[in-house]
Amino acid sequence: MVALGIDIGGTGIKGAPVDCESGTLLAERLRIPTPDPATPDAVAEAVAEIARHFSWSGHIGCGFPGIIKGGTVYSAANIDKSWIGTDASALFRKTTNYPVVVINDADGAGMAEMLFGAGKDRLGVVFVITLGTGIGTALFTDGYLVPNVELGHLKVRGKDAEERASSLVREEKKLSWKQWARRVTEFLNELERLFSPSLFIIGGGVSKKNDKFLPLLTVETEIVPAQLRNNAGIVGAAIAASRGQQRTSAFTANMDL
Repeated sequence: MVALGIDIGGTGIKGAPVDCESGTLLAERLRIPTPDPATPDAVAEAVAEIARHFSWSGHIGCGFPGIIKGGTVYSAANIDKSWIGTDASALFRKTTNYPVVVINDADGAGMAEMLFGAGKDRLGVVFVITLGTGIGTALFTDGYLVPNVELGHLKVRGKDAEERASSLVREEKKLSWKQWARRVTEFLNELERLFSPSLFIIGGGVSKKNDKFLPLLTVETEIVPAQLRNNAGIVGAAIAASRGQQRTSAFTANMDL
């Protein structure tokens, strides 16, 4: 099955058609800047622009930077606060004229990595962590998704972890890779203390430079770079669309379900 995957981020919105059986993009992805302010109407128009670019008619999935329940937004840390309480699925359907499945963006990236990337066939407690404008976390236990964990807001040294250790913070504060790695390590150590994970998979835009910082992370848990890198959110959103909202809420890393 083919679906259009769209990944809504704090600084960019990107999308592409995806072969959901193989997890491959079927066209060069389109990226447009996230509107400022990123209000519901402005972001919905950007989503519609991506659909028009691909002359799309059919299933659409969107990864969104916030807690999503039944297509409705319940948090908005890295996007305009007016999103809270908005039925994003209904809004995007209105602007694209097609049904749209909306999920948490980190959950989407995690789904893609568990099916086609570094998490394939891995059991136990697995975290897929995206380091970007914020910190996204997707939690899996024996291949099953625990949705909307949003552990980038876990307190580390009195602040949300993403306020200290996101990729954006590294750039804004001009931290060296070593300085930033210490901050990321503190966050990962806290996840180890709370969840005793089997595997950390590190994704997001910075994952393409994993050789700069992964060797500097001092954790007991096995840690590997994401294989789908910054396309994981697009692929995961498309998978969500192909499976439908009900199946997504009980996601397991098994393409037969």
